[in-house]
Amino acid sequence: MTAVAGFAAAGFASAGDGGVAAQAAMDDLGMIIAVTAGLGLLVAILGVAVMWWLRTRSIGVMLAIVMVVAIAATLAGVVAITLKMIIDGPVRDIVLSVVAVGGLVGLGVAYVLARRVVGESRRLVAAVRDLPFTAPRGLPAELQTIANTLEEAYARERALEGARRELVAWVSHDLRTPLAGMRAMAEALEDGVVADPHTVARYHAQIKLEVERLSAMVDDLFELSRIHAGALRLSPSKIGLADLVADTLAGAEPLARAKGVRLSAEAAEAVPVTADAGALSRALGNLVVNAIRHTPSDQTVVLRAAVDAGMACLSVTDCCGGIPEEDLPRVFDVAFRGETARTPTLDGGAGLGLAIAQGIVEAHDGVIGVVNDGPGCRFEIRLPLVT
Repeated sequence: MTAVAGFAAAGFASAGDGGVAAQAAMDDLGMIIAVTAGLGLLVAILGVAVMWWLRTRSIGVMLAIVMVVAIAATLAGVVAITLKMIIDGPVRDIVLSVVAVGGLVGLGVAYVLARRVVGESRRLVAAVRDLPFTAPRGLPAELQTIANTLEEAYARERALEGARRELVAWVSHDLRTPLAGMRAMAEALEDGVVADPHTVARYHAQIKLEVERLSAMVDDLFELSRIHAGALRLSPSKIGLADLVADTLAGAEPLARAKGVRLSAEAAEAVPVTADAGALSRALGNLVVNAIRHTPSDQTVVLRAAVDAGMACLSVTDCCGGIPEEDLPRVFDVAFRGETARTPTLDGGAGLGLAIAQGIVEAHDGVIGVVNDGPGCRFEIRLPLVT
């Protein structure tokens, strides 16, 4: 019995030593993790500080810093393990050698990647400097996205520049023609070439008409410049489209009567929107005036106000004979009047009405479009309904 008791006591003592050893190993592991995490955090902070200091340098430098930070953090962990005597002798040398080789491999890969990124960036810069700009192909995804965006922006800028040149050319023509006529009539009145009261009165009336046309043209140019500059100021309020249609018809009636065009309205009741009544009335009025100018006598221009697909819809349908399909995307471009309408009629404008209408509608978070419909075309304005 004494021998059995001694054996049991020895067994319990051995189990207690194993528990103490396991606890010591856990303590060492916790300390290693804490030291490694602390050193890694310190290295990361230093790396971020260096990257911030060199933020304007090459992308290659940034990639090299990233690799150095990763290797330094790994070495910090290995050093922590070595200091705790967990690995020693040949094993330690092997671990350090593996880490060193891995770091050199990482730096080599980072160098190759940095050279490619820098080279592709320089290729993109060279393409930007070489106008007309065409996006190079085969770039990394992010650089390719930037290149494609630049190409689209350059194409838009060229289109806008072309529109500006057309606008200057056409407005210059539209200004020169009435000014030349007014100068001739004023000189005739001044020199006494025209003396009979009837002709003098006709000249005065014609000069007044041309001045009104020029004033309207200048107003359109000013309004368009505000739209393009983002300086259009709206005073939105809740309005009904039926009232807007009625007011627009009343304002366009004299022009329609003089042209021999009939006006018709189909307005649904209670179509509320939040809009600047004056600005939206001008946009709709521009569409109606455009429709009247291009509709033959004894034909009808129809205005409609209704709810369609959850949107408030204003439409103007004319009998202009339709717009060529290739011209439809350009209808709202500045100064676009179509190949057959570049010389304005007596009641024509500078081709700014539709561009102004588009700017006003888009300022209301709406959309405007045009489609061919029957004997003519249909312009549509879609606005959010009041909820």
